[in-house]
Amino acid sequence: MLDIGGKEGISMKKRKDNGYTDEPLGDVRVIDDFLPTPEELIFKEDNVKVTLGLSRRSVEFFKREARKHHTQYQKMIRRLLDLYSTRHQ
Repeated sequence: MLDIGGKEGISMKKRKDNGYTDEPLGDVRVIDDFLPTPEELIFKEDNVKVTLGLSRRSVEFFKREARKHHTQYQKMIRRLLDLYSTRHQ
């Protein structure tokens, strides 16, 4: 049996104290969903495509860093340029 979320070697069925009780919950109240939709979590900007020649050294640097941080190197370069331009406006 695959054990997900428990301590290694202890299945959920064998656990003695799982934190649940059969006691009444008391006054329960349903609240409106206040979380944003997944689409609202996507940061959208008005982007413009450009062709830009970069040094191999710079591109390799951003690719290495992007792999470390599980992101795309293009996004890192875009963010760097955005921060630079915002700071120097």
